[in-house]
Amino acid sequence: MTIFLSGGSKNGKSTLGERAARALAGEGPLWYVATMIPHDEEDRARIRRHRQDREGCGFQTVEQGWDLSSCLAGRCGTFLVDSVTALLANEMFRPDGSFDPDAPRRVCADLLRFAAGAEHAVFVCDFIFSDAGRYDGYTEAYRRGLADIGKALAACCDTVAETCGGNYILCKGAMPW
Repeated sequence: MTIFLSGGSKNGKSTLGERAARALAGEGPLWYVATMIPHDEEDRARIRRHRQDREGCGFQTVEQGWDLSSCLAGRCGTFLVDSVTALLANEMFRPDGSFDPDAPRRVCADLLRFAAGAEHAVFVCDFIFSDAGRYDGYTEAYRRGLADIGKALAACCDTVAETCGGNYILCKGAMPW
C-alpha cells in the first residue's frame, strides 16, 4: 500500500505518517527515511523533536538527503519518507550553491520507482501553494516542481490525505486502520 500525505507546515503530517506506517508494517521492518539536511539550529531542533517522537515506535532511521532510490537497496518492509519537500530542496539547491532545474523530473521519477518497489510506502509533503506571494524564478521553479511531484504521487498512491490542525481529510482510498 502507498500513502501520500500533504498539508501545511506543522499540521500533523509526520505524526499521521508515523501512525500509518506503523499500521502498515505490523511486525515487519519499519524504516524512517529522513530527508532533511540541517542548515541551522532550528532544523537541528526539529530533527531532535522528530527523533524523540519516534522513540520506541520501532523505526529504523535512514538519513537520505538525496538519491532516494539507493535507500531501497537491500531493504524490505514499510518506508516513511519524510519529507518530499526537503528531498526536492536538497536535489534542486545543491550544497555547492548550484541550482538543478532538472531535479523535479528526476526526483519525481525516483519517488514513483520507490513507490512501486517498496512493500509499503508513506510519503509526507508540505503544501506550500496557498499564499498569494510572488517569488524569484528559482523559488517558483521549486514550487512548480513540488506541485508536479505531489500530483504524480497522488495519482499513483492508493491513499491520499490532507492534514490540517492535527486532523486529516481523506481524498482517496482508506487509511490502514
